[in-house]
Amino acid sequence: MFSLTTRQHRPVRPNGAWAFHHRLSRMLDDTVGAHPFFAREGGETLTSAWLPPVDILEGNDEWKIVAEVAGVRPEDVKISLENDLLTIRGEKKQVANEQGAQLYRFERSYGTFERAFTLPTTLDAERIKAAYDNGVLTVTLPKAERARPHEIPVTTA
Repeated sequence: MFSLTTRQHRPVRPNGAWAFHHRLSRMLDDTVGAHPFFAREGGETLTSAWLPPVDILEGNDEWKIVAEVAGVRPEDVKISLENDLLTIRGEKKQVANEQGAQLYRFERSYGTFERAFTLPTTLDAERIKAAYDNGVLTVTLPKAERARPHEIPVTTA
């Protein structure tokens, strides 16, 4: 069984007093975030942290971790395995704005990310593969032969 070692963020739909607080917080973020004082050195706007969402699938012969990493170049993704901990790291780099363009809204998230998963001990670590296609990273984790389901014939005495 897999266990996540990072937190997952879930969308929250505020209501009542929380809705007012949420709207007020967004208005303050929009106002303060656009102020030059809150920009980083080099004129970069502050960015928010993000974690790519993942699906974890189990088949008869393998597990798959499918991560949505749109906007991340394949060469900016690093996958490592140490003991039973699989770590996916990467960076989504901010695309440069047009020269002289005024930025009015900044909603996309950029920056580094890291997702870590504790793997079952029944995997064949030597055959792990990763593929990147259209912003989707798929890590295939083959099960060891001993972990695959098999039938045991019943014989008569």
